[in-house]
Amino acid sequence: MSQGDVDPGLLARFLRQRKELGLGPLFLEGLDREGALDLARAARSGGSGGDESAEGTQAGGYQALREEALGCTRCRLSQGRTQVVFSDGVEDARLMVVGEAPGANEDRTGLPFVGAAGKLLDLMLASVDLSRERNVYICNVLKCRPPGNRDPLPDEIETCAPYLKRQIALVRPEVILAVGSFAARWLTGIESALGQLRGSVHSYEGVPVVVTYHPAALLRNASWSRATWDDLQLLRQVMEGE
Repeated sequence: MSQGDVDPGLLARFLRQRKELGLGPLFLEGLDREGALDLARAARSGGSGGDESAEGTQAGGYQALREEALGCTRCRLSQGRTQVVFSDGVEDARLMVVGEAPGANEDRTGLPFVGAAGKLLDLMLASVDLSRERNVYICNVLKCRPPGNRDPLPDEIETCAPYLKRQIALVRPEVILAVGSFAARWLTGIESALGQLRGSVHSYEGVPVVVTYHPAALLRNASWSRATWDDLQLLRQVMEGE
């Protein structure tokens, strides 16, 4: 399917299939990243994300942080990366999505959550009227890809975490969505299995945190679809102040 052939009706189809979160591989297989973003645009209700007149993210400090991260050599991961993967989305976001670490596609493009997992994340966000183009900021705990997509090591998380702390402080999201166990444990400070962390609203320095499964994990295990849909509804409730 080319970008010009994207049918906004696919989003309605995705929502009708929400009990399974539209995880069938045939549904995502022919959809490129721009197509997924087109579906997110189709979900737009017409509102704008964030107050443009607000002080927002303190642009000078944010740009300085980004430049610092792009040149970082603090840990071993800098030696094997292609690019630092700092962020995607808008800097005055209502929602910050925090994942684990870049994969091969992210290392190549310099953007978090691209490829099949990124397409699915965009659809998940669209189902609750959110998008990285309008009101979402996306980043990872680690900014560089671990070799072979292995799990982050404790010292790598410790070394890289100050960047994430400063991103949160500068973006000042209303809510954080932690996807995957590493992001969930770091943000909640609780060393439990992800299945035990999800379903409740946690807090990171006063910011509500909702925990859910990583889109890449959902692509491998459709049995978590119902739980993830429930997490998205919890996220919606928190963002609506319920």
